[in-house]
Amino acid sequence: MLPKYSILVPVFNEEEVVELFYETMTKTIRPLNEEYEIVFVNDGSKDKSLEILTSLAKKDSRVKVINFSRNFGQQAAELAALSYAKGEAVIIMDVDLQDPPSVAIQMIEEWKKGFEVVHGKRKKRKGETIFKKFTAHCYYRFLRKITNMDIPTDTGEFKLYDHKVVDAILALPEHNRYLRALATWVGFKQTSIEFDRPKRSAGVTKWTVKKMVRLAEDGIIANSMYPLKIALKLGLFFILASLITFITFVVLVATKVSLPLVAWIFPSIALIGGIILVTNGLTNAYIGRIYDEVKDRPNYIVSSTINID
Repeated sequence: MLPKYSILVPVFNEEEVVELFYETMTKTIRPLNEEYEIVFVNDGSKDKSLEILTSLAKKDSRVKVINFSRNFGQQAAELAALSYAKGEAVIIMDVDLQDPPSVAIQMIEEWKKGFEVVHGKRKKRKGETIFKKFTAHCYYRFLRKITNMDIPTDTGEFKLYDHKVVDAILALPEHNRYLRALATWVGFKQTSIEFDRPKRSAGVTKWTVKKMVRLAEDGIIANSMYPLKIALKLGLFFILASLITFITFVVLVATKVSLPLVAWIFPSIALIGGIILVTNGLTNAYIGRIYDEVKDRPNYIVSSTINID
């Protein structure tokens, strides 16, 4: 019998919390008295995460394990989980219990009302630094503005998808899929559930500043041409500024005002050179994305699976 619900959980070096998540999730979802599966994606963990997942899968056939050949990142892990999910409703969650299982049940209730995408919207974020809260607050509002999509603010990967939404996402031909934006782009009937995000139950976050910057960059470049438009506008602005500077220089020379030539040339060269470097960097980022698409490499490589038909 196919499961009614699929709980999808990326795992990377989470030996402290994997078993606790399993126990909490099963205790929470079991009272629904409907079939479910929990699909864990081991994203190249170096600790005992895979060993624990293997043990859980042996005890409970509803636990499915996808084991990557190496660490491919959270987006790849979520994409793999979506590809293997069999449930009519599919929920992506973090294993650290910062996405409360009780909220997942509320999402299911909204799905039963007819909603096809249910976002988990964070009212409060406990246990996170002021820097992370501030940058996340700014980033999601900036992304919403430049993509011209009604992306819910203060949301992450914690979402419920109807399976037809999953099919729509998987059918997209692009290699780099930024799920947080695609969940909105595909459309369908959507709603949000607000919740207070608790601290991690155990362990430490695996989200380094470098990983967060990379994710933010992926979100912007994959979904907006805005940076290229900024580069174009800056180019036009400095062409105009250069013309004004040249005309001013000619007028001053004509009126016999003496100024060192370096006073005009050096700042102009430094400023224009900086702009050229920035615009080249933006252009190269988009070219690099095209290069990734052309290579057509898989998003991930599965080394082994457990309880997967």
